[in-house]
Amino acid sequence: MLYFSKLKIFSVLIFTFVISYFSLSNFVKFDDNFNKRNINLGLDLQGGSYLLLEIDNSPVIEQQLQNKLIQIKKYFKEKNIVYKNFKIIDGSKIVFSTNKEFIENVTSLLKGKNSELNPYYDTYKSNQFNLLFSDDIFELSYSNYGLVNLKSSSQNQAIEIVRRRVDEIGTNEPNILKRGSDRILVELPGLDNPDRIKSLLGKTANLTFRFVTQNEEESFGTEEITFQDGSTTAIVSKRIVLSGDNLTDAQPRMDNLTNQTVVTFNLDRVGAKKFAKATSSGVGKKLAIILDGKIISAPNISEPIIGGSGQITGNFTFQSATDLALLLRSGALPAPLKIIEERTVGPDLGQDSINAGILSLIIGFTLVVIFMIIKYKIFGLIANITLISNLLLLIGVLTLFEATLTLPGIAGIILTVGMAVDANVLIFERIKEEIKNENNKIIAFDNGYLKSKSTILDANVTTLIAALILFVLGSGPVKGFALTLGVGILTTLFSVYFIARLLTALYVINNKNKEKII
Repeated sequence: MLYFSKLKIFSVLIFTFVISYFSLSNFVKFDDNFNKRNINLGLDLQGGSYLLLEIDNSPVIEQQLQNKLIQIKKYFKEKNIVYKNFKIIDGSKIVFSTNKEFIENVTSLLKGKNSELNPYYDTYKSNQFNLLFSDDIFELSYSNYGLVNLKSSSQNQAIEIVRRRVDEIGTNEPNILKRGSDRILVELPGLDNPDRIKSLLGKTANLTFRFVTQNEEESFGTEEITFQDGSTTAIVSKRIVLSGDNLTDAQPRMDNLTNQTVVTFNLDRVGAKKFAKATSSGVGKKLAIILDGKIISAPNISEPIIGGSGQITGNFTFQSATDLALLLRSGALPAPLKIIEERTVGPDLGQDSINAGILSLIIGFTLVVIFMIIKYKIFGLIANITLISNLLLLIGVLTLFEATLTLPGIAGIILTVGMAVDANVLIFERIKEEIKNENNKIIAFDNGYLKSKSTILDANVTTLIAALILFVLGSGPVKGFALTLGVGILTTLFSVYFIARLLTALYVINNKNKEKII
């Protein structure tokens, strides 16, 4: 029946007012600390920068092959297998040879599901490496599925590091997404000058500490590395004393003694022990601090550093020191990134999009309001009040989740307006049919709502399923459209069967004796 208990009426009103309050916070500034949430504008509305990054996985592949080579050598020694001529060719495959009496043993160790050296993926029905051998020469190279796993791991790690670096700068609502197996999409709303971000994302930030040798030329175990300013070079040991993995924090500071900008760092427990041991035995030597293959500085060690902290000196400005500290805090990228596509959306274009979307919403909303009042009189007015409530609920829910609104999202809101009215039209037309066969107005209206429910639910649920599929499988603007459409369907059902039905019930009960109600 068209009956609402006082508790239900109170619940509907409270829920509507609370969600509407969150909605209005996007347009009116309230002087309280209860709600500081707002809908964020996407890149196409607010303007900003779009960067498409590509991961160069070749260093990762070569590094993993180097690790695998060391593992195989160690395993062969334990099994007393004679091997020779271990080497990595073209950075893509391991080649080695063995005596003929060990060929069968080596083959069994590197093939099959139970191989300890060549893991088997049950999911793909394949080993990590493909094994080829001719006579006594073996060749190991990554299988297709081995590369898939390696690239996926590298991409996930790179996304995490990119997210840390972007978040450190304080960019509002960045959108960082996977693209394929070796690309990362970075959208930065509101950022019209991405030069600093580009410089930060372009650095691998691979930090190492190595001793400078007294040699004047390269020899076994040493290499020549250029200083960051490109002025001079130094011969340094290949042995890494400490890496950036042991850093727990890094901050820019002003050195009170020299009045220069420096970067101070703190080490974890393992790193502190390594650093103390190295500096204790290396007093009087120079310790090169190397970032991405360039020497930042090479200070003399005057005394052991045992406190688990230190500082990096160089010709830093405060900005460059801040950026270096940020890179060290966020960690090193697993592989170099390069920018293959860059776009900047100006705020004028974004404002034009907002204006066009709002104008289309106003025109559509006005036409619907006029049509409903002409067609259904007082019930058209109820439908319009419901429509306004529906929009407030939709915007309020999006505000609660601090959703990012894009131009397709505005299209989803406009579509919601049409769908909300469609539900009311179906109900009112069904009520007209019921009144022809039922003298009791209240029963006729109640039957109209009940008998149209299945049709309305079928239409909205199928659309909701489509919205969910778009949200799960889509990305970027498609997700924005799916989100507003999905939330709009839920708020439509609530507003039609609670708000509109409540207002209709109040009117019908008070005017049940009228000859013609609708």
